[in-house]
Amino acid sequence: MRLVQLQGAAGRRVAIVEEPRLRLLDRCSSVYDLAAAALSENVTLLHAVEGRKTDELLDYDPIYNGQSDWHLLPSADFAEAPSRCLVTGTGLTHLASVKNRDAMHAAAQTVTDSTRMYQSGVEGGKPAPGEAGVSPEWFYKGSGSVLRAHGEPLDVPSFADDGGEEPEIAGVYLIDQQGTPRRIGFTIGNEFSDHVFEKKNYLYLASSKLRTCSIGPELSIDAKFGLIPGEVSVERNGQKLWSSEIQTGEENMCHSLANIEHHHFKFDFHRQPGDLHIHFFGAGAFSFGAGIALQEGDVMQVRFENFGRPLRNPLHRATPSTKAVAVQSI
Repeated sequence: MRLVQLQGAAGRRVAIVEEPRLRLLDRCSSVYDLAAAALSENVTLLHAVEGRKTDELLDYDPIYNGQSDWHLLPSADFAEAPSRCLVTGTGLTHLASVKNRDAMHAAAQTVTDSTRMYQSGVEGGKPAPGEAGVSPEWFYKGSGSVLRAHGEPLDVPSFADDGGEEPEIAGVYLIDQQGTPRRIGFTIGNEFSDHVFEKKNYLYLASSKLRTCSIGPELSIDAKFGLIPGEVSVERNGQKLWSSEIQTGEENMCHSLANIEHHHFKFDFHRQPGDLHIHFFGAGAFSFGAGIALQEGDVMQVRFENFGRPLRNPLHRATPSTKAVAVQSI
């Protein structure tokens, strides 16, 4: 079952995807509300959805194509309190990702830290059930204010060197009132990073991740995370410029899902009741690794089988500027 979040003239709604239509739900204005209600009612998320179905149907195509009064929102968010939505990710989880990273940093080292990090995952990233394995690379992207929806531009800020897609699956989690992480589901994501800035020095990795990103258009609440094939592509002026087949899921990763989740939620401050977490699980290929520099208006597309319609976002470059941010005393 897949859900979307919508904004219309009368406000926000959640809908079930029933191709080629969307069936609206009542008694919830967001996926966050729906998940919180399921916890409060002590029922499964699927049960909560079934109990909120209405007879209201919308045609999906015009909404998806941006030709409707309704428009898609990120597939999960915390609109009332974006600062309580933590957007993070795990890197070097796929063999292709370490090859791309090595290509950026190999000149400085014979055996790169990226290779060492990936190899540690191969050796200890899939521990026995109930045990903790080696920690993966972890990064912070920002609060919920960095989330963008299908069709919205991803921004290259005025101070940035570049911007490029990172096609991934992201997990969506709500922390319950006892401080236990509860997985709501999985969604297609474009993690979007500044690879040119990172290439200058590996220590710029953290700040290269502080960019907008997108998730959606659909959230799967019952998808399997085993073998997930897909495709990433870039269009320029309406023509396909580049594409690559990609694969993700546990069968293509050096870390198990449980190990990634443990190392994110082992921190007490990542288990604050009521907080929402969006966590990216890593990319297998991206256009920067193929030597492509994205331009204004290029459209990035990410598709994964059984995760609904593709996620599409144009790239927008702000006017470059070297003007410093001035801090003032109170």
